[in-house]
Amino acid sequence: MSKINYSAFLLSVILALYIVVLDTKTYETVEMEVEVNERIYELRIYTTNPGKLESLHVRFKNHTLQLFAKHGMVNVGYWIPVDQENTLIYVLSHNSRESAENSWEAFRNDPEWQRVYEESHANGVIVSEVESIFMKAAPYSQIR
Repeated sequence: MSKINYSAFLLSVILALYIVVLDTKTYETVEMEVEVNERIYELRIYTTNPGKLESLHVRFKNHTLQLFAKHGMVNVGYWIPVDQENTLIYVLSHNSRESAENSWEAFRNDPEWQRVYEESHANGVIVSEVESIFMKAAPYSQIR
């Protein structure tokens, strides 16, 4: 399994974040908000067990995205690598690192998530590896 070129990937993520922000707000508004509250972005990479990626997509589409939003996490974007099987990459946005930790704790303890998680494993464990990287926008980033 090949490793992801993180520099190229992060550049594409930042571009996607910039497009999302500009699609909903003016650049000046974003700049003012960042000065008051520096958002934290979380890059997550899930590797699934062979043949389980589709099950992960179904779980995210039908349950996980809504549960993330319920617990204060902003769904920024989701990607499927072209040259890497069994992988889902996504980015969430949080108000702060502390906010992220609180949101993840609430998410893990949510009875609905616990039910969905158990049901989704009826035919075996879906995810074999999770990588999480917290990021903030560089001072020269266009997302600022």
